[in-house]
Amino acid sequence: MRTLATPRFLKRTCRVVQQKPMTNQRIEIEEPPTLQIQIHISVIIRPLTMFFVKTWRSTVFGVYGYLNFTKSGFIEHSKKFKPEDMLTRINEKNCIVTGANSGLGFATAEGLASRGATVYMVCRNKERGEAALSKIRSTTGNQNVHLEVCDLSSVSDIKSFASRFSSKDVPIHVLVNNAGLLEHKRVTTSEGFELNFSVNVLGTYTITELMLPLVEKAAPDARVITVSSGGMYTAPLTTDLQYSDSNFNGVDQYARNKRVQVALTEKWAETYKNKGVGFYSMHPGWAETPGVAKSLSGFSERLSGNLRSSEEGADTIIWLALQPKEKLVSGAFYFDRAEAPKHLMFSATGGSHVLIDSVVDSLRSLSALSS
Repeated sequence: MRTLATPRFLKRTCRVVQQKPMTNQRIEIEEPPTLQIQIHISVIIRPLTMFFVKTWRSTVFGVYGYLNFTKSGFIEHSKKFKPEDMLTRINEKNCIVTGANSGLGFATAEGLASRGATVYMVCRNKERGEAALSKIRSTTGNQNVHLEVCDLSSVSDIKSFASRFSSKDVPIHVLVNNAGLLEHKRVTTSEGFELNFSVNVLGTYTITELMLPLVEKAAPDARVITVSSGGMYTAPLTTDLQYSDSNFNGVDQYARNKRVQVALTEKWAETYKNKGVGFYSMHPGWAETPGVAKSLSGFSERLSGNLRSSEEGADTIIWLALQPKEKLVSGAFYFDRAEAPKHLMFSATGGSHVLIDSVVDSLRSLSALSS
């Protein structure tokens, strides 16, 4: 009778062990190497799973973003805006805006100055900062706008700025963490940090922690507003802050950085809940800014005509700065003047914020700040 051959990797291997007397034999059966099979399958399946999860996140984000983050989305959402929300004067308030020489930062600084605030523009480049300063003073008529030069990619420079500014001993009513960067190639700063992380995360963390004593002086009306990005919807929180993978991807790193900012805002709200300071993160939508045109030129070209203006992108930042704190939720994420979800449905990023304590410990160590 013909028998079917058994696949080699599933065969049981038999061996006969001779014993005395010769008529008495013992048969030992070795089990198939199932562990090796499982490992082999795991090596194949895990990368495929990660690929499909990442693709799914990007697809969900793309569809949701096109419907909501574009200029048409802003126009639709603005139908529910209350014009009176933006009429508040803030003549007696001091505001710091980082990355204020162009794009969202410039629009934010100009919007706050036009409402009477004393604005401190924190810029890396002195010449561009002075040009932006002159323009804002001219267009708003507000001469209480000042330039502070600081490189947000350098912890040392941030500490020097904080020490210098603290000598003014002025209360800070609004701190806007706007400065951001998307560098596609891996670049290491002079302090040894990956550049995107250094500006977007470590710089944001360091300047916030160092300015908090002055922010607390403005309590109970003090607030910290951190400008995140819709890109964070594509990334869960990770403790791999400087992207250790040899295949560096600047867009992925930017998304990770922006996720950290949202989780950090939650943590700050919890940590300083009794200090009279509100912490808010926000998403400006897809705005046409110099940074986007430079870092995401293909994206900018594809959506040409349907990207928001810098003023539309900065609208919610200014709205957050003007609203009575009792109308806002500390630790929340805002978009188009309303609280927004921090995770998209089925995006598999929920629950990742439990890692925030580990992230904060790392940031405290890297910035050499005392706890």
